[in-house]
Amino acid sequence: MTPPEIVNATQAQLDDLLAKVKSTLTAQEYLLLEGVLGTFICVMLALQNAKTSINRFRKMLFGASTESKGNVVKDKDKAATGAPPVAGEATSTECDPEGEPAKPKAKPGHGRIGAQAYRDARVVKVGVGELQSGDVCPECTDGKVYDTPPRTIVKVIGQPPLVATVYELGRLRCRLCDATFTAPMPGGLAAPKYAHSCASMLAILRYGSGMPFFRLEGLQRSLNVPLPDATQWKIVCDGVPAPRAIREELIREAAQAPLIHLDDTTAQILALQVQRNKFEAAGKTPQAKAINTSGFVAVLPQGRKVALYFTGHKHAGQNLADILALRARELGPPTQMSDALACNFVSVFKTIIAKCLSHGRRMFVDIFEHFPQQCRHVIEVLAQVYAVDAHCRDEGMSAEQRLVHHQAHSDPPMQGLHRWMTEQLDKRLIEPNSGLGGALRYMLNHWSGLTLFLRQAGAPLDNNLCERLLKRAIRHRRNSMFFKTQYGAEVGDIYMSLISTCELCGVNPFKYLQALQIHCLDVIATPALWLPWNYHEQQARAA
Repeated sequence: MTPPEIVNATQAQLDDLLAKVKSTLTAQEYLLLEGVLGTFICVMLALQNAKTSINRFRKMLFGASTESKGNVVKDKDKAATGAPPVAGEATSTECDPEGEPAKPKAKPGHGRIGAQAYRDARVVKVGVGELQSGDVCPECTDGKVYDTPPRTIVKVIGQPPLVATVYELGRLRCRLCDATFTAPMPGGLAAPKYAHSCASMLAILRYGSGMPFFRLEGLQRSLNVPLPDATQWKIVCDGVPAPRAIREELIREAAQAPLIHLDDTTAQILALQVQRNKFEAAGKTPQAKAINTSGFVAVLPQGRKVALYFTGHKHAGQNLADILALRARELGPPTQMSDALACNFVSVFKTIIAKCLSHGRRMFVDIFEHFPQQCRHVIEVLAQVYAVDAHCRDEGMSAEQRLVHHQAHSDPPMQGLHRWMTEQLDKRLIEPNSGLGGALRYMLNHWSGLTLFLRQAGAPLDNNLCERLLKRAIRHRRNSMFFKTQYGAEVGDIYMSLISTCELCGVNPFKYLQALQIHCLDVIATPALWLPWNYHEQQARAA
């Protein structure tokens, strides 16, 4: 059977059709036709708006594909119409100016990793036997050899996450007085069984990579280096005082930032859920039901970024109020980048609101199959804006230069898009209650926040930076399901904040956490001197 062409009709067009055929049908036939059209409208609206639509259900099962313009627009159009490639697109038969087939461009990030990427690897220098610089060449016996850049070879070995060393200390006992003499530990090693590096590695595996303690216990057992999960938890907890002091200092640093990204994701804490269930069983209404992990990325003036996590009953807006309570009074209001959820704007402190353009764009991506022509227009206009922003980033423009460039190249298409969306709704060219109508209303209702980048220097286009940050909390939630207590959630927030901040600043999180363990007392006394971007100086002084 040939599939029918999908027709999009407004309610007004269907009403006119019913009015024209009413005189030619009996009353019973007219009611049947009216019911069929009503059922069609109801089903189409449900598929466009419901969270359990076929498209969303497929994404839930198999995962969502990328939302790039090429994947959303071009691929779907070609699959539906069988149209040939657009002129200018590279194809397998495309030729260069000399008539030779053009080589396909290699995808970035695919290839050999250079030795310079292994910055923390141990370097072993090997000489050329007995041959020295200035000696006679043994090949030709006439010239002399001189130093040249060495040939570099990288060797990688595998080992358990935690490695154990067993020391058998020799002992001698006097048969007469029963005195015992034991050999000392080599190199003056300390007595504690677990080194400072254990807490650092466990924290990175647990809170950085989302590996549960019980899973690591099984791995260590299979490698003959047993480490119970309860012992892992104790090691991590014993090492948390210095990271806690650093996180409090990072909160103070974030409070002074001119730009703060924030967002929420759901979380589970068993102790809070049990407490909530007791309230409900007693007929009382709990003060807060939701449990969230709020993620923050504060962009400091020096270009440094601070990542923070907070897990509990508070939403992102409430946690933002706690952060801004530490802000210096002489500073102006910061820019707040988030989505349009109301819980992000409950702070009592004034902020300059910027809203995520990717969230608005995603609504058109989700309904592209139902309204390909209209959604394609919106996606292509937004693609122009992102291309302008990418050009500003590639050219290394300052915030002021970027603002002027956006005003010159992004403002005209965005103003045209605003007029087009307003016309679609005012002239009722689309069904207001359809998925497309909802997407257009969302863009128009939040237009001021979505276009802040056209009026303020440094305002970002979207909240993708914070969305990527929250993937760490989501990975932890999927692998571990829940935190047992509020204290366990706090420990996780501390370590995740430090690990993510190190990654944003290009610092090795393992070495940083290990330095905090070694210099714990100094870190607690002066945490501002031991932040990820300046701890090397204090570490050198201590050494």
